[in-house]
Amino acid sequence: MKLHIGGMEKKEGWKILNIQKNDGREKHVDLVGDITDLSQFDDGSIEEIYASHTVEHIDNNDVQKTLKGIHRVLKDGGKFYVSVPDMDILCRLFLDPKAPLKIKYEVMRMMFGGQVDEFDYHYFGWNMLLMEYFLKDAGFKKIERVKSFSLFNDTSELSFHGVPISLNVIAYK
Repeated sequence: MKLHIGGMEKKEGWKILNIQKNDGREKHVDLVGDITDLSQFDDGSIEEIYASHTVEHIDNNDVQKTLKGIHRVLKDGGKFYVSVPDMDILCRLFLDPKAPLKIKYEVMRMMFGGQVDEFDYHYFGWNMLLMEYFLKDAGFKKIERVKSFSLFNDTSELSFHGVPISLNVIAYK
């Protein structure tokens, strides 16, 4: 099985796990669950996991447990595709003295979440240094940064005023 966590785009060969049931927007949710609790999946039962702009929504206290849970359910040699807002890039955009207030406000929302519903809050700011540290601590053996996954049409390739704002990483079990 291949698992797309937090997604909505149906794609052959992938199951979608989302925190919310189908409500008209998430027309293709296969499984309801939370990325912080993958107990519904057996050890080594998933080939690939994809999570775009999802991991930053995990409470600081649950990050390590969650990444270890993802590692647990992946098969040996499995891949975890993870995309998050890159805090290094967002900080540069926010601190740009030439950036108007409107731009700074939009960047701040990318840092902390759009806050349009109870799930749209960011609890963790990621950069490559932190991502690599936490993934290795969770047991992943190889971690590589990539420009694009080319898997889904989603926020992993999001740009803001021409600047790509996502940190895209593939972690191998």
